Amino acid sequence: MSGKPSAEMHDALSLKGRTGLRRILDAGGYSLMGLQAAYRGEAAFRQLLLLNVLLLPLACLVDVTRSERLLLMLVPLLSLIVELLNSAIEATVDRISLSIHPLSKQAKDMGSAAQFIALLMIGLTWALILI
Repeated sequence: MSGKPSAEMHDALSLKGRTGLRRILDAGGYSLMGLQAAYRGEAAFRQLLLLNVLLLPLACLVDVTRSERLLLMLVPLLSLIVELLNSAIEATVDRISLSIHPLSKQAKDMGSAAQFIALLMIGLTWALILI
C-alpha cells in the first residue's frame, strides 16, 4: 500500500469541508438544518420538544437543590438527543432499503428502545426528586 491517499479517500476528505472557524460555522448550520428536519418530519421530536417546553420551566419553579434542578433539566434534554439519533437511524435504514429486513427492524427497534429508556429516565428522575 502506497503512502498516497486513494481517489476515494481524496473524495471523502474533500467532502469534509473547511477547517477552523469556517468549519465551526458550517457545522452549526448543519446542526440547525438537522433540528429543522427533525421538527418538520418527526412527530415524536415535536412531542418531546413540547414536553421539554413544559418541563424545563417547571424545573426552575420547583423547590429543589441546584443539583436536583440540573437533573430535572438535563434528563428531558437527553430525550431530544436520543430522538435525534433514533430518527437518524431510521432515515439511514430507510435510505438503504424500504423492504422489510430482520436487521433493519432490529436497528429501528433498538432506536425505539433507547427512546423508551430515555422516557423512563425522565419519569423516574422527576418522581424520585419530587416525591
